[in-house]
Amino acid sequence: MSNVIIIGSGIGGLLAGNLLAREGHQVTIFESHKMPGGYTGGFWRKGFYFESGTLSFETSSMVFAAMEDLGLLDQISFTRQHTRWVNKEIDGSMQSYEEFKKMIFSAYPEAIFQLEKYFAEVDKMYYAILPFIKNEKEAFFPKVLSYITAGFKMAGLYRKYSDLTLGEFTERFFDKDSKICRFFKSIGYPNMAAFLLGGAMASIFDDYWTVAKGMQSWADLLSDNFKKLGGELRLNSYVDKILTKNCRAIGVLCNKLVYSADYLIAAGDYKKTFLQLLDDRSAVPAEFLAKVEKAVVSEGIVTAYLGLSLSNAELEKYLKLPHVFYLEDEPGAELLEAEDREYFKRAGINLYAPSLHHPGLAPEGKSSLMIQTIAPTRWMKNWGNGDHELYRRLKAEVLEVLIDKAGELIPKLRDYIEFADLATPLTYEKYTHNTAGATSAWSWNPQKKFYKNFIKSQVETPIKNLYTGSCWSMQIGGVPGAISAAYACAKRIK
Repeated sequence: MSNVIIIGSGIGGLLAGNLLAREGHQVTIFESHKMPGGYTGGFWRKGFYFESGTLSFETSSMVFAAMEDLGLLDQISFTRQHTRWVNKEIDGSMQSYEEFKKMIFSAYPEAIFQLEKYFAEVDKMYYAILPFIKNEKEAFFPKVLSYITAGFKMAGLYRKYSDLTLGEFTERFFDKDSKICRFFKSIGYPNMAAFLLGGAMASIFDDYWTVAKGMQSWADLLSDNFKKLGGELRLNSYVDKILTKNCRAIGVLCNKLVYSADYLIAAGDYKKTFLQLLDDRSAVPAEFLAKVEKAVVSEGIVTAYLGLSLSNAELEKYLKLPHVFYLEDEPGAELLEAEDREYFKRAGINLYAPSLHHPGLAPEGKSSLMIQTIAPTRWMKNWGNGDHELYRRLKAEVLEVLIDKAGELIPKLRDYIEFADLATPLTYEKYTHNTAGATSAWSWNPQKKFYKNFIKSQVETPIKNLYTGSCWSMQIGGVPGAISAAYACAKRIK
């Protein structure tokens, strides 16, 4: 059996740790934070629970299979995450893609011709991916046949739209300055690959899930099971260096102590792994390092965390559902305009109330609320260019803006606030070490890919016995990417 060190205790690191410890390997997970989970975790403030960042996941069949594989599926409370869509023209909580389409056609009758052309293409994407999303039990041969048919359709759509961004695709059907164009461009990641739109729709309407008791309960379950299997979880243990010899990983340096290993899994930020942690950068080709340095990461977010004196019952009257896309944006909210101080006043938001899924996530008679929006990368000279006073002022400004926006759905919101704080991309980078606070590893823009293949796990690295075991092993990352990486790493370690 081997001695394995895992750097990072996000879902990928925790799952890999469980899989390897179960096989009898000696496994140690080093986590820089005081809690496991990373982006897929949560925290408590003054009795209110909030998610660290991740609100939902898709590809549930993969998630459920992994938890069942560990014998933990019956110990976790996964629940469907349904979404309410709101702007001045629409307000609905559709349970299906077809209901969503009907709502859009009804809301924008002046654009029926463009909508018909738009959905004629999106329908192809949605119905091609649907057999892979739905985990319905059916006879073997019809199921295989549906997969093969869908696979051919997806291949054709990939060839057609593989290099097109969501923005470019949307502007083929709608005037780029129109509100409906901005609405459709806001679905999914900004300027993600257009061929992913069908998957985004299928995830939202057919396979969107969360953890009723909070993402942290998932991380805690995996970490507890890991320790029961004999694994060691070292919290508050930042790895200073990955140690190599003859282009082979041999251990880590942490708090001035050397820990040897036969294998290493870097279950965290890919850029920092090779640009900061590697003890000898000459061990990898210079062109590889240049590629890593230039690679674009996914966008960061800002999140307002509010503890409210409002009861869950009252909050539910306003929100209807725990998750709300409030897409009432204004022209000019451009992510590329990093020096636009007014950006957040124009951007759309989404709201999420953890305590509406489980009342125990807030004090009795009270509720928790999160307000999120995408942030321009390194906004306002990266939030003040190191000026701590300016950083505090910018945070305060953005917090006020997000509260005002959420107040359009929750009257007198300010009167109920008992606790308020704001996380910026710098906050997320501090606690997760993700470059620029990236929320889902690499960029989803097809013109800015790090990996050639968008959806395949790439756990091998130029350093022998060093694998990547997090969402960073896949171009579009996410929880499915982390799970896929964990299994791929465990398969390679003997």
